Amino acid sequence: MLVLMLTAAVATMVRAHTLCRVHTVRTGKVFKSNVQLQGDPLFYAFPNTFVLKNACKADISVYLGQKVFLTINNFESSLLPLTVPKSLAVGVPSITSAHFVSGSLVLFVISGKGYSYDYHENTWRKLEGISEPVSHISGDVCCFKGSFCLELSNNLFAYLRGGQIPGTNIYFSDNGGFSFQLMNTDKLSHLRGTLGGIFHLHSMSQVGVLMVENNLGTFHYMEYPLNHSMGISFSYKNLLEVIMKPYQRGFMVLWNQKSILVSSNSGQIVEHVRLIDQKIFTDLDVELANISIYSVASNAYELAFLVAEDHLYYGSQSYMGTYVIKVELLESTMINTMFTIDMNSKLKLSALMIPRKGENPTPVVMVSNPHALGFKASLNEFGNTFDGNSKYKLDIELKQQHHWGNSDFNFTASIKRHAISSVTVDIADKTLSCVDLKPLSTLISVGCDMTKKIVVQNKISACTMGILNPVQLQKNYTYTIEKEAYDPINHNGEAQDDLIVFYEYKDLGCPRLVYYDKPWKPVVELWKNGIVEEIMNAEYVISEINGLATYSYSLTAATANCRSQPQNWSTFESDIEKEEPFLWNRENYVSCHEDNKDNPLLWPNVEYQVLGGRTNNRVIFGQRNGIYTFHLSVVDPYYSYCNLNTIFSVYVHGALPVTKFQPSLTILLMVTTTLLTAWLAYAIPKQLRSEKGQRLLGFCYQILQFCLGVCFCTWLRGKLRQWLRPRRVKDRNRGKMRVAQKHPET
Repeated sequence: MLVLMLTAAVATMVRAHTLCRVHTVRTGKVFKSNVQLQGDPLFYAFPNTFVLKNACKADISVYLGQKVFLTINNFESSLLPLTVPKSLAVGVPSITSAHFVSGSLVLFVISGKGYSYDYHENTWRKLEGISEPVSHISGDVCCFKGSFCLELSNNLFAYLRGGQIPGTNIYFSDNGGFSFQLMNTDKLSHLRGTLGGIFHLHSMSQVGVLMVENNLGTFHYMEYPLNHSMGISFSYKNLLEVIMKPYQRGFMVLWNQKSILVSSNSGQIVEHVRLIDQKIFTDLDVELANISIYSVASNAYELAFLVAEDHLYYGSQSYMGTYVIKVELLESTMINTMFTIDMNSKLKLSALMIPRKGENPTPVVMVSNPHALGFKASLNEFGNTFDGNSKYKLDIELKQQHHWGNSDFNFTASIKRHAISSVTVDIADKTLSCVDLKPLSTLISVGCDMTKKIVVQNKISACTMGILNPVQLQKNYTYTIEKEAYDPINHNGEAQDDLIVFYEYKDLGCPRLVYYDKPWKPVVELWKNGIVEEIMNAEYVISEINGLATYSYSLTAATANCRSQPQNWSTFESDIEKEEPFLWNRENYVSCHEDNKDNPLLWPNVEYQVLGGRTNNRVIFGQRNGIYTFHLSVVDPYYSYCNLNTIFSVYVHGALPVTKFQPSLTILLMVTTTLLTAWLAYAIPKQLRSEKGQRLLGFCYQILQFCLGVCFCTWLRGKLRQWLRPRRVKDRNRGKMRVAQKHPET
């Protein structure tokens, strides 16, 4: 339960300032009284004033009052009132809501319409997608570094406070307010009343809807497991402004001129602040106290408000009270740092505590989303300071609530769903002071660890065995896939031509070496921060990116012990034309090892195409040598929140060339030839011993003699010609010489 300690400063604001510090501002610039403003001057639609600070950039704020000012240096220079260009035709330039988003943008609701203002470029733009009047824009800004935190900040709602539910349009944005879309409100169809607000409650991974009916306000939630419950109702007589305090700890402030309420658990419990006056605790009922709140200011841990009677109330908003600080320390490296806990992982944090001398420390560890995140904490003394104070180390081990095994099933959030939670460390029984010992707080993402990746092991490659040359592979190496061996990616008929493929050596390296007739599966390593963590045993699937179909799987649905019909690549054929390599992933995977009435096991002999996990399924390559390039995607939804995938190649060797004849025809010819030879070996000797056989033998002998004679004569005639040819040449040459001797003059 939240205990907000407030002190009533019955002095003027000047005295309140001396309680903390004095600071003199030198503007360095004075504007002339007759300066002409360009555009329509903006003003706050409500009678009070409010300063909206940029939670991530402390020097940037917007002052909302009878005039509106925007500062980028914490009001340390003179400012002109903020105006909106007349070309936007906003009508009455009254502001009902303002919200800082990432970059240099601030969003305003002016006369029921949404606008963005870039304070660096001094440019205005009307927000796209909002077609009906709205009054407020809400969001929960995340100030930690990283793309995940940016996604949280980009989630916004635009709505009309006081609109009837159902019936009121609610708009949402997932791009930081660049554009909005109409929200599907089917999940709100059971609610009745007026809308007090709708909020992204990232500290609990929820969307909260504040409903008002019969002067009571109640928070309802849209996500499991809180979608079947609601917060405790509280008094809501007049419209309340809602402040989402930074750093996703679940703290909220709800206020108007006659009421101020707080919540430490995203609206599940909303209660009055507590006032301490002369060591007496009382609930502060603003209306009964007959005071009017003029303005509220807050940061991550503190809250103060000024009332019209010139009194200042200041307090520390935390889970516990506070005490006066003497010698005392609470520190940790977890401050202003965002951590990630992936599926089946854990996180260890620690904090150093030095209590006042003679005091025993009472540390308090709190998580804002216990449905998703659980912890175990221990406190150990480990020495003394130079002045004799004891030093203590607080060790905190965090992991998913699901894995602690000590929570009711209906209390635990779905393990498949990403979640967020803050972790806060505080010291119980602290007293109040203006300079307080602040709690330690950090944000935990129960989700994808972006430092993880998977790599297919490559201990024996085609290069190390001398089959392929790595130098040639890097020189625009190409290889051919026969048209009979692959299916076109779009599955529109059979391939018409051979496929020439360029080998991506930079991404693939040397292919792994695989023997064609040996069942095989890749060995997949899980890496984190550049270090191998384990050999992955999760379920995954592979597909050949060029359409090669000359491989199969060793298991069927029956031999894999499936209890329902397994998925396979044909399940996603309708999405193949999108050319997305990882169509089958952890988001759409359904295990066949669980009963499924909607998908019973009807074809037990179909191939089981999932590798890893509880089965020993393997890949069997057909009778083809060559390179295969695979996409690998982890589909096990309980291994990691990340969509782990990779690309790798293998070289299949050892397959003999495929014969051009059908095996059945070859076997038939061999059997026929063997039987005929055996019959002839038996029949011929038997026939030769008969009279007919003797006559046949004599006839064959005569033919043989005739053939030999013809062959001998032909051979003899050829030899004679060879002998006579050189003699004729010699006689011809001698005749020519005689003629030359008789007639020398010619």
